[in-house]
Parts: sequence; structure tokens; C-alpha cells
Amino acid sequence: MYIGLTSTFHDLMEGYFAPANATAARLPKLLNFNYKFGEFLGIAVAKNEERELATMLLGQGLSQSVNPIALPYAGHQFGHFSPQLGDGRALLLGEIVAPDGARFDIQLKGSGPTPFSRGGDGKAAMGPVLREYLVSEAMAAMGVPTTRSLAAVATGDVVQRDRAHPGAVLTRVASSHIRVGTFQFFAAHFGVDHVVKLSNYTIWRHWPELAEAPNPHLAMLDRVIGLQCELIAHWMGVGFIHGVMNTDNVAVSGETLDYGPCAFMDRFAANTVFSSIDTHGRYAYGRQPQIMHWNMARFAEALLPAIHSVSPDDVEAAKALVDAIPARFRAHWDSRMRAKLGLAEGGADDRALVDDLFAELEMHSVDFTSFFRALAMLLRGDGARLEQLLPTPDAMAPWVARWWEHIESDGVSPLVRADTMDAVNPLYIPRNHIIEPALEAAEAGDMGPWRELLAVVQQPFVERPGLERFAEPGAIDAAPYRTFCGT
Repeated sequence: MYIGLTSTFHDLMEGYFAPANATAARLPKLLNFNYKFGEFLGIAVAKNEERELATMLLGQGLSQSVNPIALPYAGHQFGHFSPQLGDGRALLLGEIVAPDGARFDIQLKGSGPTPFSRGGDGKAAMGPVLREYLVSEAMAAMGVPTTRSLAAVATGDVVQRDRAHPGAVLTRVASSHIRVGTFQFFAAHFGVDHVVKLSNYTIWRHWPELAEAPNPHLAMLDRVIGLQCELIAHWMGVGFIHGVMNTDNVAVSGETLDYGPCAFMDRFAANTVFSSIDTHGRYAYGRQPQIMHWNMARFAEALLPAIHSVSPDDVEAAKALVDAIPARFRAHWDSRMRAKLGLAEGGADDRALVDDLFAELEMHSVDFTSFFRALAMLLRGDGARLEQLLPTPDAMAPWVARWWEHIESDGVSPLVRADTMDAVNPLYIPRNHIIEPALEAAEAGDMGPWRELLAVVQQPFVERPGLERFAEPGAIDAAPYRTFCGT
């Protein structure tokens, strides 16, 4: 089989990467291949080619025209600047151009050490690989901008972490792997010329129309800020907590990048943290907009040399863009929440209704995902599900009455409004109490539960008989859930 790869980054950006090669695996085995996404990319794989595919997606037996590379970057990690990071266990094989003309990076995660491994083994355990595959594909199905998972391949090797785990490699697909931390690295170590070149390449790669702007670098800052405001509003709208919003984990393309200690919230609490390393709650659910603002300020700082090189006066314009982030985010958040609540655009007092909702959800420990589906059921005349979510049937009665008034004022049929709500409010997400047993079973050799869960979350909005347990939150008295950095 043949996968046609090119690499504009390798060909055009000499000095911005290090050559690297994958470590040979003992016993390659394809765990899962995303056939539907592969077809979108123009990759046709026959069943009898899976063995060859597994070897290729471990970085072995590649065409001589493929030039694997690892990318350097810096990053603010929990607020502290680390000037030298990089792809320590990731290998960029190249780029593929899909039939529709879109260009994507093909990257291997867990393929072995690179020049940026900093003493690590460069490998990944099967559990975290399958976790990222599952969650990224769930996010894509919900319409959240994200990197995608093309394949998971077992290596046959053992990876030592807290204990011995089977090793695996994830094939990740992204519009690019250019991060805020990429700009920070070249700004910190090489200065204006390197930042300008990186910015010009990024504009060419993602938004070529910005090259015609009076100051293309300022225009790119504006575009990236807008994408990040929209992304974090979308995260929070589905109860997603990234867990490690360091600047090296922020893709300038606006895609969700690096699913480490991420998870979805069950019962609502603004200070929810799942990451075992986020001991002070820096990246809690409710702090994600503020952290996005902080990260974009760091991006602006790294980009300022390029902005200044075109027009010194535009430095003040860059500062104004950063200052306007809270208002831009709030506009995206208001729009997202109006859709989730079935409200018309620009209704009076919608913002107060939204803000008061979250106080109610937290006061009554309501399951976040189920609540919005229950509201839609209420519009259809069935209030049983909502009552089941509340500690007492009338616990949120005043707020529900206010919401109902907003719905009636729109003049749209409640049944139509309920359908529009169901189209944006997922019923099925990767619930924490379901995903962990599925990962444990997979590491023990049984991929069945993982594949079943994947099939469920790939159709998150469509209710299907027999899948009721996938829509239920975990036990209220369960121990606090903790996630760990993996891939």
C-alpha cells in the first residue's frame, strides 16, 4: 500500500526541526484504524493490508521520500516558562493533501525518543493512546475543532510507568502542529527573523488571505485569538476540561491539541479538576477562559517582533486585541449557551439567565450533559427526566419558569425548539466511569468494550435503545476521578 506524503514544513523551514526516526517495534499489531476518516484523507486500506499498515504507522518501512522530523517548542507550563521543550515522543512523518485540497500533518505519538526527549523513552502506553483516540473522535463527532485519530497500533513492547503497560503508537492528524510554544521557542532563542519566517509560513499554511492584510502578523494574531475564544466556549459547552492548558499545548489552528489529563464533567462544579498534576486548580473548568486569555497574551508577546517589523504602531493594536479577549469570549459563550438552551439570538436578559443557570446547577449538583437533554424533553411535555436529575422535583422551579418564558417569547413551536436543542446537546460523551474499564480491558487484550464505547460517542446526539447506561453519570459517592498525563 502507499500513502502519499509531502512535507512543506521540512522543505521550506530548514532550521525549525530536527531529523528523527522511529524505534523499531517488536510485534506490530493494528488495534484500530479509522476507515471513515481515512477515506476522507484519501487513504484506501484493504483488510489484507492491515499488517503492512501497522508497520508503516510505527514509522517502519517508509518510502525514501519521507523525511520524519521532530519539532522544537517552548512553553509556559503551569505559568512557568520552559525555554526548551519539543516533540519528545512524537514524529511528524509529513503532510497529506485530502481529495478536497485540505492539507494535514500525519504524526506518530509514542514512536520512540527524539532529540527533544530530555532523557525520556519516547514511548506511550496503550491506555493513554486509546484514551486520546476515543476522546478526540468524540470531540470531532460533537463538532469541536480537534486533532483527529487515524490509527492506534500496538508495538508488542512493554512501557514502564507506574507499572508495566503494553506499548502503542497513535497516528494523529492535525491541520498543523504549530503551537503557541513554537513561536515562543523561536522568539526566545533566535529573534525577529525566525519569528517572521514562522509567521509567514503559518499564514501561508492556514490563512493565505491574511497575506494581503496591511500587517499580516497582526491579522494572524486577531484570527488565532478568535479561534481560541470559539474553541474554549465549545469545550465548556460540552463540559470538557482540558487539564493542561500550557502554551505548548495550544495549536494556533484552533484545534484541541494534546489530550493528556482531560475529562468530561458529570455533576456541575465550576472548580472541577481531574488532572493529578493540577494541584492548585489552575486549569479548572471555570478558569479555562482566563487561562486562554493569558495564553493569548503570551502568543502576542512572541509575535510582537514580527508585528513591529511591519509597523511599530501596530504594537498598540496587538495590545488592544489582547485586552478585548474577555468580551470576544463572552460573545462566543453567549451564542453557545443560547443554542444549548433553545433561545433565539439576542434575547433580552439571556445573559442573566445563563449566569444564574450555572449557580443553580452547582447548588444542586446536576449532571451537566443530561440537564440540557432533559430540558428538551420538558418542551415535549415530559418532565420526568429533569425531576430525576434534581434533589427535589421543584429544586430549580423558578429558573425553569424564567427559561420557559424566554422560550415562549420566541414564538417558535416548543417541539421544533426541542429538536434544535438535541442537535447541539450531546447525549453520549466518554463518561469517566465507563472509559476507564474499557481502557483496562483493552490493555488486557479485550478491545470489545473500547470499540463499543467508540461507536456510541461517534453518534453523540442520536438516542438509541439499549445504550441508556452510556448516558448515565457515575455514582454520586464515587471517589474523586483523577487523570494523568499519558501520550
